[in-house]
Amino acid sequence: MKKLFGRLAASLLALTLTSGFAAAQSKVTIAVGGGACLCYLPTVLAKQLGEYEKAGVAVELVDLKGGSDALKAVLGGSADVVSGYFDHCVNLAAKKQELQSFVIYDRYPGLVLVVSPAHTNEIKSIKDLAGKKVGVSAPGSSTDFFLKYLLKKNGLDPTSAAVIGVGLGATAVAAMQQGQIDAAVMLDPSVTVLQGGHPDLKILADTRTQKDTLAVFGGEYPGGALYTTTAWINSHEKEVQALTGAIVNTLNWIHSHSPEEIMAKMPEGMVGKDKALYLAALKNTIPMYSLTGLMDPKGADAVLAVFSEGSPEVAKANIDVTKTYTNKYVEQVKKTTGVNPK
Repeated sequence: MKKLFGRLAASLLALTLTSGFAAAQSKVTIAVGGGACLCYLPTVLAKQLGEYEKAGVAVELVDLKGGSDALKAVLGGSADVVSGYFDHCVNLAAKKQELQSFVIYDRYPGLVLVVSPAHTNEIKSIKDLAGKKVGVSAPGSSTDFFLKYLLKKNGLDPTSAAVIGVGLGATAVAAMQQGQIDAAVMLDPSVTVLQGGHPDLKILADTRTQKDTLAVFGGEYPGGALYTTTAWINSHEKEVQALTGAIVNTLNWIHSHSPEEIMAKMPEGMVGKDKALYLAALKNTIPMYSLTGLMDPKGADAVLAVFSEGSPEVAKANIDVTKTYTNKYVEQVKKTTGVNPK
């Protein structure tokens, strides 16, 4: 009898260990629309802090040139989730593609329209960009959407500027410094890096703070989020909940640590050689990170309003914007773990 109980106990222990190992091995591939960009820092930092592993999911981050490339990876089946800008969910809804964000980590987009140092004298305003070459991370990305919105807002044809894909990191900075493009939509740390060498850098539009975002959009405008197809969410709720918990914990960690402590956790390759400039950019960016992970419904409405103004297709689509995001998983984090989004 003792031997029988011993075997049963051993079998149960083996089963428990196997189950635990299997749970820890849930694998998710996240396509990031430009990992070096500080707008995506929470996604990368969560991995550096081990938050995904703690939540029981093995995450592979795939770094791509821009948000449109990350979106293509998910729609094409080579990645599961996008770490990119929420506005893609709204834009794709007009094409009957059902995408949904489940945790927001940027409450402002952080997009900055900057004039190339070599063209400061000839470009004084957004209206001067007609016929110019303007860099974006990748055509069809949020940087491209932002440019077209600003052109339309200033009375120009949204296609009046020639769009050039230059990425978000060192390639964008180099294109600007070498005068290959006349202006660019950039994000930090690239903006701060460029300012380091050109203190008189001309900025035509900035959305790194609440004040500037309100000035550009007339309301708060959510930026980076984890999103994917509703079909994947519905069939992978456990993984979605784990990813959400990891990001919420990371946001709490960000807002309870110093910029220096955050920088120390980031990969050396992303920080770069000039740590002082990276730190300055990080300090500029921290207010942009969400305190809660929750989508502000007014922010989602603002995204729809912006796209409706710039895209006839979106305006005619009668989009129910509430279907492009869910707060269910963030709200569940507090219920199940006691972690309270601040």
